[in-house]
Amino acid sequence: MTHTISNKHLTIEKVNEIVTKGLKLELSKESEAAIVKCRKFLDSKMEDIGRPVYGVTTGFGSLCNITIPAEDLSQLQHNLVMSHACGTGETVRPEIVKLMLLLKVQSLSYGYSGVQLITVQRLIDMFNNDVLPVVYQQGSLGASGDLAPLAHMCLPLIGMGEVVYKGEVRQAADVWKEFGWEPIKLKSKEGLALLNGTQFMSAHAVWSLIQAERLSDWADKIGAMSLDAYDGRIEPFYPQVHEVRPHHGQGRGYDDQGSPPPPHRLPHRGHHRLLRGG
Repeated sequence: MTHTISNKHLTIEKVNEIVTKGLKLELSKESEAAIVKCRKFLDSKMEDIGRPVYGVTTGFGSLCNITIPAEDLSQLQHNLVMSHACGTGETVRPEIVKLMLLLKVQSLSYGYSGVQLITVQRLIDMFNNDVLPVVYQQGSLGASGDLAPLAHMCLPLIGMGEVVYKGEVRQAADVWKEFGWEPIKLKSKEGLALLNGTQFMSAHAVWSLIQAERLSDWADKIGAMSLDAYDGRIEPFYPQVHEVRPHHGQGRGYDDQGSPPPPHRLPHRGHHRLLRGG
């Protein structure tokens, strides 16, 4: 099964479906066109730009006043990715790295970042083949983006860094040879587009929400089973009780427990209705 990346925003539910069902990714024709259009626009502007553009034709940070020759623009972006790949600490769990890839592909697919189509496609190839970059937990500023984690995530694009493939940590260059993938030669602005983002913290947030939803569902089921096992009282779960308090989560909780009917329609204590959810 395949999920088509488009300009539609992802929901937590859709992300969960993609991950749990192991869906493959593909770009929609509209997204491909948007990515190509933006890159062509940037390339055309570079021909007669006539003024410095930060991070594109200049250095970064305190080097913003240094003009970079046209023949070195690609190397500038290459160096940017390498220099920021300085994370440390424990490695990020693979399922979160996979979420990072998904969220970065979604972000770039809108066609506002100036990246090459092949760059986005290679990120999709990595996602689809479970070639997951080794990313470290510490090193992110969280200011202009998750710079260090995203640098580690993108190192394999240029044939550097390490990846986890089939349960083993390997050099990205070796895995690239097995797949017949060539390292990508980054063009102007691409390094910035890849590193400036919040996919590291967003992936953690999405993963936490998905796990919290799963645990909440289990808590409801365990609560209903415990209520039945201990012959607890059903009255606290009447909808009238919860409608007095206008709390959405509380109301949803009793709905999840089964939203039992009025007492005169309950067979015995009605706990089996909670367990069945109806």
